[in-house]
Amino acid sequence: MNCCSDDQRFPQLSLCLPDWVEAVLPPVDHRFETLEERMALVIALARRNVEEGSGGPFGAAIFERDSGKLVAPGVNLVVSSCWSGWHAEMVATAMAQQLLGTHDLGAEGLPAYELVASTEPCAMCFGATPWSGVRRLLCGARDADARAIGFDEGPKPMDWRGALAARGIEVVVDLLRDDARAVLHQYQRQGGPIYNGRAGD
Repeated sequence: MNCCSDDQRFPQLSLCLPDWVEAVLPPVDHRFETLEERMALVIALARRNVEEGSGGPFGAAIFERDSGKLVAPGVNLVVSSCWSGWHAEMVATAMAQQLLGTHDLGAEGLPAYELVASTEPCAMCFGATPWSGVRRLLCGARDADARAIGFDEGPKPMDWRGALAARGIEVVVDLLRDDARAVLHQYQRQGGPIYNGRAGD
């Protein structure tokens, strides 16, 4: 169902990944056997996003947890899309849900999916994780690493990992943390915009 008419006064929203993303991805039938391989891909996406100037220093992807099949990649598109919600995790999740034709990646009959993020989730992405239906969250750099270069990650529970675990979501942190943190520092050195709402006040 298309709820947007041609004469509608509000813009139609669309989500498009940068053209360069396809070049970073392996063939469709590739399987990412290890957690490190999966994290290496999202870090590569984050790094290329910085190098291309197409967004912030964050990458993410949805994988089939058990097979290692890539379902959908994501990169941060906040500035280029003019929408504060297009964090890498949100982009990857939206892409996966659209491709699979479901709002619930944990629906009956589906394989278990996981979200791999180059940095621990901000408050928004933390809140969206249980609603996405993923069964596992893999994180590279820490929240503190993003805050250290000026990003406002928002308020999260102190025990955010425990909160997700209580919802049946396994959490793995510090996966290739040094590599993920290096992308944040690269972004800072290049003078990438720190786009907090109201400058984080």
